[in-house]
Amino acid sequence: PGVPGPRAEPAPPADPAPRAPAPPPTADVPASAPDPAPTPGSDSGSGSAPQALRTATRVDLSAQPPAPLPFVGSRPPTYDAEPTALPAADPDELGELVADTVLDGARYGACALRAVSVRGDSARYRGELRRDSLLTARFGTGEQALVLVAMATGARATAGAHRAAAEACRWIGRAVGRSHARLAEDVRAARRGDLKSGLHRLTDRSLKRLRASAAEQGLNPEEYAATLRCLLLPADPECRVRVFFGVGAGGLFRLRDGAWRDIEPPVGEVAGEPVVGFGSPPAETPEGDRLTMDLGVPTPPSPYEPAPEPPREPFRFRASVARPGDVLLMCTAGLAEPLRGESELCRYLAARWSAPAPPGLAAYLSDAQVRVKGYADDRTAAALWEA
Repeated sequence: PGVPGPRAEPAPPADPAPRAPAPPPTADVPASAPDPAPTPGSDSGSGSAPQALRTATRVDLSAQPPAPLPFVGSRPPTYDAEPTALPAADPDELGELVADTVLDGARYGACALRAVSVRGDSARYRGELRRDSLLTARFGTGEQALVLVAMATGARATAGAHRAAAEACRWIGRAVGRSHARLAEDVRAARRGDLKSGLHRLTDRSLKRLRASAAEQGLNPEEYAATLRCLLLPADPECRVRVFFGVGAGGLFRLRDGAWRDIEPPVGEVAGEPVVGFGSPPAETPEGDRLTMDLGVPTPPSPYEPAPEPPREPFRFRASVARPGDVLLMCTAGLAEPLRGESELCRYLAARWSAPAPPGLAAYLSDAQVRVKGYADDRTAAALWEA
């Protein structure tokens, strides 16, 4: 220490960016030492240091704006595309809460099923519960199994709408499950008459239980009511019969050869022809007898007869044979109304769903949420892709 050492000579100035000799064009690069790829925007021959090439670019994902949900039409919808407010919760009634979205899928027989129920934009904004309910269930095993898809919508502006919808799905699910063996046999044998009468009876019985539940709660039947729409799908790959039944508003559509067709069944039949109007009687009988015209004059109640029940929605039924490549869509009014009122939505979904393979669950959820201004109700939709 303290003894000065030899004075170091000053280092010569370094050459700026010394270039390494390039390998011959025909030289093989050893697998153990791969040549790092140039960073975007750099010159591969500029001789950048290897350390700079290996430096990763950090991206702050939280700063990236989320991709907005698509919409059709000239203007975006009024409400936000994503959920805003949660419904109010009662600490003693947490079982009453309903998830914003329910998503399900399966593959049975010759078809693939995708099903979703989504809270509408209006309910998301106001923090209201989803009024739609969705049930997917398989009864039985193997090729004898029967798949049920049921969806219901509770009455608008009623406190128990979500409970009524869920109860309607549970009652029809229980009724179908207990009779699934006979129903599956009728579907495979294409016994249209037996299916229509049997399912009409099961549906009426389920809705009667819903009205009884309303009476137990001290509610009017109109306050505790729900629409109900169902699909029956046999697991037998040799059977392509698809059975729809239910009551109330909604839609049944078929996508074939790139074009949608509204195949909602009529509310009644006379001599094989649809009845004009929603549940209205025919103008005359098949024999030509004119029926008495309803003048709209109320009939006074009879003291000898019980009070009439509230008017009911007519029963709807359709049994059809699917073709390879078909897409069958059953939905509640929340999707049926924009499909019937906005042709651009039909074109969008036709383009998305015309591929031979069905979309995955996430893609199906995105498609089912395509928004249209003026339509903000809950959406529940079940689609079948026929192989």
